[in-house]
Amino acid sequence: MLPLPSSLTKRNSNTMQHFHPEPLIVPTVSSDANRGGKKRGNYNCGRCGLPKKGHDCSSKTTPTPTSASTVTPSHSSFSAVSASFRPSSHLRRALSFDEDETGRFDPSEPVDAWPEEDDLDSSGLPGNLLWEVLRRLPPAGLLSAAKVSRGWREMTRSLWRAAEELRIRVPAWAQVGFVSSILQKCPGIVKLSLRMESDVDSTMLACIAFSCLNLAFLEISVSDTAVNRISGVELARFVADKKSLKSLKMEGCSNLGGFVLCSSSLSTLWLSDLYSLSKMVFNCPQLREISLEFAHRESDSTDLSNMVQGLGRSCPRLQNMHISSMRLSHAAVLALTAAKLSGLRMLSLILGSEVTDASIAAIASSYLNLELLDLSGSSVSDSGVSMICNVFSETLTRLLLALCPNVTSSGIQFATAQLPHLELMDCGMTICEPNSHHPTADENNRKLQKTSSTNLHLTNQKLIIKHSCLKKLSLWGCSGLDALYLNCPQLNDLNLNSCRNLHPERLLLQCPSLENVHASGCQDMLIEAIQSQVCNAFTDMENPSPCKRLPDGSKRVQVPHLVNSESPEDEKKQRRKKRRLCNVVVD
Repeated sequence: MLPLPSSLTKRNSNTMQHFHPEPLIVPTVSSDANRGGKKRGNYNCGRCGLPKKGHDCSSKTTPTPTSASTVTPSHSSFSAVSASFRPSSHLRRALSFDEDETGRFDPSEPVDAWPEEDDLDSSGLPGNLLWEVLRRLPPAGLLSAAKVSRGWREMTRSLWRAAEELRIRVPAWAQVGFVSSILQKCPGIVKLSLRMESDVDSTMLACIAFSCLNLAFLEISVSDTAVNRISGVELARFVADKKSLKSLKMEGCSNLGGFVLCSSSLSTLWLSDLYSLSKMVFNCPQLREISLEFAHRESDSTDLSNMVQGLGRSCPRLQNMHISSMRLSHAAVLALTAAKLSGLRMLSLILGSEVTDASIAAIASSYLNLELLDLSGSSVSDSGVSMICNVFSETLTRLLLALCPNVTSSGIQFATAQLPHLELMDCGMTICEPNSHHPTADENNRKLQKTSSTNLHLTNQKLIIKHSCLKKLSLWGCSGLDALYLNCPQLNDLNLNSCRNLHPERLLLQCPSLENVHASGCQDMLIEAIQSQVCNAFTDMENPSPCKRLPDGSKRVQVPHLVNSESPEDEKKQRRKKRRLCNVVVD
């Protein structure tokens, strides 16, 4: 969808910008109509049609075939006819002019001077309404709309020129010229998103740099069949040349080899599929968010410790850091704590099996204001969770401990009890039965599964969570869990996928705000129990009228609505609650 600019330029492309000066010939009046008594002579010249008074028709100039000799000058009727259509079949809007000659249309007059009521398209739509309709079309739809008429073509050109955000899917057969032809239509592009189904190289970067002079946000995603061939030198040159670039997100960066990024404007950087980088140097003083995802290969030789040290020296304003690599170790965490990034608020260290409780102690001693902590795939135990709760009890709102084989249900319960502001918690594949393998587990996580098999948990674990702020809870793959009791009034999303050993009679959901429960891979009886509890909670809300006993205390009766002290506004709120239903996802 192409965004609407701040000031909408009212444009009438069909009838104003491309006005044809030749009027439409009106057929002459029949002789029968002129048989009435002619009391006075004709005031117009019979040769040229001009008024006789003060007129000298001695010149030998002949009138053009399109002269308006048969139309009275006081009420002339003109039609702006497009050159590509015949006047008899495809007539444009008729413009009526009064006797005042100052009201005639001047093709050189700027379009903005025309009032809105005259800004009509050939279809009768006002120009601003046509703009609103066309700007909601995808790029392919705009290209088709440009073939309707000349006015629509000019309107689409204006939309292309006014576009600030563009999303393009580049098919496998397309070349760089396909992207170049589209970008040249949009000189004001600020945000560009490319979904590449063909290979991408430095030529594409050069095309973007040449066509998008004011580019601030660039995102390049690569399909499974495409290859990103951009090298580190080419990427560094592109970032250095684009002085206005603020955000860069790129997938498939396996061929970078190494890079030195220097930018005074870049604030967000996402790079994925990195592999064996010889050097990574960041000289971006405005960088606030960085995400580096490395390929899941044990043969990766990237030195993460030096990279983190460089980030601390050259990017002092970092607030969000995400690193996913199987090379993450305690040494890399120590380098991160030595960087002294005082503004760090979100820290995500994923798939670091060598990240232990000692790493948690180092993080807790250096960064006291973390709001998000993601240690999925680490070797953190319940002791590390206890340290997290002691240090970040007032700030932490999101805690992710998925694929942490040393965390038990006791650690999860302790975290929910000691973190009052917690809103999201992910404990997927933590409470697992011995030698369990999640069906969707990647081959790259074999090392994590070996660790989980050497640290076997007791099966038949139960989990009791009572929290007033928790909104999302994920227990996917917790096959060692057999009992679950939740009392979370704000919980709206619960993930129980592959909790195949959870007993239906040991499940209690006291969560009136639940909207989605994911139960794929669970027993049929458990799914029925979930649906039954959700439906019962909905039925309880359907009948909010209070009840009281009879004077003799023998029987409960409903209080009539007339006696009910609730206001009509409260009843409306309760009716709104009735419409909300929980969705149980089993596929």
